[in-house]
Amino acid sequence: MSGDAETLDRLLASARAEIARAGTLPELQEARARLLGRKGSVSALLRSIGGLDALARAARGQAVNALRDRIEACVAERRAELAGAAREHALASRRLDTSLPGAAPPLGHLHPITQVRREMVRFFTSQGFSIEEGPEVETDYHNFEALNIPPEHPARDEQDTFYVEGGNLLRTHTSNVQIRAMTGRQPPFRFVAPGRVYRHDLSPRHSPMFHQIEGFLVDDRVSFGDLKGILHAFARFLMGDSVLVRFRANHFPFTEPSAEMDFRVATGGWLEWGGCGMIHPRVLERCGIDPRRWQGFAFGMGIDRTALLRYGVPALRIFFENDVRVLEQF
Repeated sequence: MSGDAETLDRLLASARAEIARAGTLPELQEARARLLGRKGSVSALLRSIGGLDALARAARGQAVNALRDRIEACVAERRAELAGAAREHALASRRLDTSLPGAAPPLGHLHPITQVRREMVRFFTSQGFSIEEGPEVETDYHNFEALNIPPEHPARDEQDTFYVEGGNLLRTHTSNVQIRAMTGRQPPFRFVAPGRVYRHDLSPRHSPMFHQIEGFLVDDRVSFGDLKGILHAFARFLMGDSVLVRFRANHFPFTEPSAEMDFRVATGGWLEWGGCGMIHPRVLERCGIDPRRWQGFAFGMGIDRTALLRYGVPALRIFFENDVRVLEQF
């Protein structure tokens, strides 16, 4: 019996060493299977006592079961150690170090249309222009009639207007602000009016909603040369000193004389930019301003079109589809 006891002691010592070598929970599970599994060394001992007499079989079975219990206790102790170590490591790796600088969240940025709009406004405010705003749902009078566009005028067809209930409409240009800003005021004054406008244009390259900026100045001695000078300076501010600007004769009901503006950068071709001209005397009269004493000029261009040309975007709708992959490039 003493030999059996020595065998069990050696097996227990070997089991303890094997359990201690297990460095992870999966390794410990494998060690337990080798010791206590169906094909393990302890199970082999249990199977070997079948040939003993009843008294010896009972004594040997009791000793082997005690060995199995002690091995299970060693496994449980080692499992607790490994689980604790894993928990400590996880806590240490995620521990907040308050001495480190904070991780700043990613910042958003301005939409390219907003960037160009702010640059435009910044230029004109530096030239003494004030900012004016007006309603987007407008009356026929302020959007058309006061701008020398009577009901039968063909320019109304060119606007492709969205009409709403009550005889009002979605403004087709920011020129309505010109009427509202000049009415009830006496010159001299100069204003710039950026904002959204609406036209029934479903072309894939365009949008039924887009942005314009309107500028106008009224004083007692204002010429077309003053208008050209401010627009030349504006183009250089936006496009660089190498930009070229030209003016082509055109017709607008609210200016006389009128011109279309084009610009060209480097070796590129001429690109249409906007319209301009001297404010028509009838427009001044409708605003309560004497055209025999006061003169003024007005101009307007698309903010979206300016951004489109500046950034080389092929279609206006790209700016409004809100694809983050596109907007992040700006």
